[in-house]
Amino acid sequence: MPKLVMKFGGTSVSDVERIKNAASKILIEVEKGFDVIVIVSAMAGETNRLVSLVNSVSTLYDAREYDAIVSSGENASAGLMALTLQNMGVSARSWQGWQVPLITNSAHGSARIMEITTQKLNEKFLEGMRVAVIAGFQGLTNDGRLSTLGRGGSDTTAVAFAAAFEADQCDIYTDVDGIFTADPRITNKAKKLSKISYEEMLELASLGAKVLQTRSVELAMRYNVPLKVLNSFSDNDGTLVCQEENIMENKVVSGVAHSRDEAKMTLISVADRPGIAASIFGTLADKGVNVDMIVQNISDDGRTDMTFSCPVDQVELATVTLNEAKIKKTFNYRELIADQDVSKISVVGIGMRSHAGVAAKMFQALSNENINIKVITTSEIKISVLIDRKYMELAVQSLHDAFELGVEA
Repeated sequence: MPKLVMKFGGTSVSDVERIKNAASKILIEVEKGFDVIVIVSAMAGETNRLVSLVNSVSTLYDAREYDAIVSSGENASAGLMALTLQNMGVSARSWQGWQVPLITNSAHGSARIMEITTQKLNEKFLEGMRVAVIAGFQGLTNDGRLSTLGRGGSDTTAVAFAAAFEADQCDIYTDVDGIFTADPRITNKAKKLSKISYEEMLELASLGAKVLQTRSVELAMRYNVPLKVLNSFSDNDGTLVCQEENIMENKVVSGVAHSRDEAKMTLISVADRPGIAASIFGTLADKGVNVDMIVQNISDDGRTDMTFSCPVDQVELATVTLNEAKIKKTFNYRELIADQDVSKISVVGIGMRSHAGVAAKMFQALSNENINIKVITTSEIKISVLIDRKYMELAVQSLHDAFELGVEA
């Protein structure tokens, strides 16, 4: 039988009625002739409840026990989904990560998938099982401990299973209709995209789009797994994430992304010498600071100002880390300035490769709204800027209009 992977997020399985709704969609695919691998998240809010219980005991916890606790939410969802399918007359059973097994490394809380063994599931499919319901987000380390995959882990689980079993497609069911040209909560002109390339989706995911997590898109692109984002609560066609050559015609810009809670940090008067950037950003990386945009300016006196962005909730960690490095004389700087009231706005599109003038149009649109740009970075298919946070929504709306993303193709 051909295989299909279907993943249902927390809002799609948040209660028994919604589990029944998801099961009805699975039944349709079974009746089409697919053997189906279903990946489920914990019920909406359950993982947060379990994390809260862990923190109520101790904030300095054993990460292995943390994983054992927080992974239990997916187990309940998987069992309930299997029972629901059985009541519909479908041959289904639930599987926890260790039963497959899905093998990960030992980085508890943010483990990486090393291998998925296909033998046991394939044997059960041959015996007549039609649906394997897998608890997402979890796996097993080589030393026999439960592990969790971190943020977006169930999406990553789904794509990994689709790759391992050479599934025809991986359908990600959530509570939105697909991938939009911008956040519909910010502009009512946002349009759903029928298709988007892996590269564009990867940029959008990394830039703040919340529909798919970056790791799952990376994995899909690496193994050429067609991804479809669908709404559990409608019959909308959704959005297909696929290879660029499978898209007939692209707009120059496919979408506008935003990340609200960014911070801009500047080291004033750093020595301009080989290795200084490696020293600064290596030190930050060692402490887990997630650095994004980086700009270096060299002054007339031969000194350098180094500016970078990071999530606003990491400003304190970055500040402490840089001050400690200065005290230890790892590197020196005159002053550290943190601006915690900025947002990142980005335009993304594979059409940028063959069209000039995108940056000029973007900057002109922002200028027309009197929005000042603080930092600019570019890649082959992306332009990102930092602006004052109070202008974030206006910037998204003006860029969406400037690139005519609300106009039907």
